[in-house]
Amino acid sequence: MKQDATRNAAYTVDCEDYVHVVEFNPFDSGDSGNLIAYGGGNYVVVGMCTFQEEEADIEGFQYKTLRTFQHGVRVDGIAWSPETRLDSLPPVIKFCTSAADMKIRLFTSDLQDKNEYKVLEGHSDFINGLVFDPKEGQEIASVSDDHTCRIWNLEGIQTAHFVLHSPGMSVCWHPEETFKLMVAEKNGTIRFYDLLTQQAILSLESEQMPLMSAHWCLKNTFKVGAVAGNDWLIWDITRSSYPQDKRPVHMDQACLFSLSSLVL
Repeated sequence: MKQDATRNAAYTVDCEDYVHVVEFNPFDSGDSGNLIAYGGGNYVVVGMCTFQEEEADIEGFQYKTLRTFQHGVRVDGIAWSPETRLDSLPPVIKFCTSAADMKIRLFTSDLQDKNEYKVLEGHSDFINGLVFDPKEGQEIASVSDDHTCRIWNLEGIQTAHFVLHSPGMSVCWHPEETFKLMVAEKNGTIRFYDLLTQQAILSLESEQMPLMSAHWCLKNTFKVGAVAGNDWLIWDITRSSYPQDKRPVHMDQACLFSLSSLVL
């Protein structure tokens, strides 16, 4: 790892190949460091990032690769499981990926001898988003260009299937009420589903297309954000189904959006 002022990045990590996607573990893994996974053309690397703010004896930033997983096809998305723990014996690394072959792969490792993966098949077009249920990690939700949102258990069996009106771009699970799911569609509509009744219970409208990415604020679930066209948009779902705030942010089309819980 090294400091890199020329690209305005605080630090960089050298990688062996192109990186298509990167994802920090959003859950507590029982370690002071931060788990990170990044995927390339045919592999996923899991590593540990530790910053000076977390351990005083570290100067700036420290990175260590924990395991490289062979993937066989380009990695398009990564989602971490809340079952990932580094303070257990043995440790548990669990995550899933979406790939260019329209399949989901579920990886489980103890960073020693156990390195397993299971393939989940059912989507008929590219997968744009996937996420674990944040409480138990026993289900995975995914959305695709095939106009569906699908819920899977860890055995690869579909437990729910929602038909969308346009390609599904993002999917988020409520952090506490795990029967609530948010699905953002490319046509500018964001819907919230009740997984118990398998019905839509609320919708938001961006009034512009294409909507490329949306995120549910996990610390304030009344707030939802998205990017559509060149703008970012913020909703307060207690007030209106239309954006509370909207601002241009890119000269060209915006592709990805994430909310900071510290701001909202």
